[in-house]
Amino acid sequence: MHVHVTCERGEAKFWLEPLIALAMFKNLDTRALKEIQRLVEEHRAEIVQAWNTHFGQG
Repeated sequence: MHVHVTCERGEAKFWLEPLIALAMFKNLDTRALKEIQRLVEEHRAEIVQAWNTHFGQG
């Protein structure tokens, strides 16, 4: 399970399981990546629930 994050500066992909981990990024600096990871960690449960609902697993 993963999530794609897109913003005006670039994009990133984070794996959500088994641990949150950066899979790839484009045009983002370390500061932006840290902030995005913080938000993914903070909202992980909501993201997983939305993923499961979207893909019919919840």
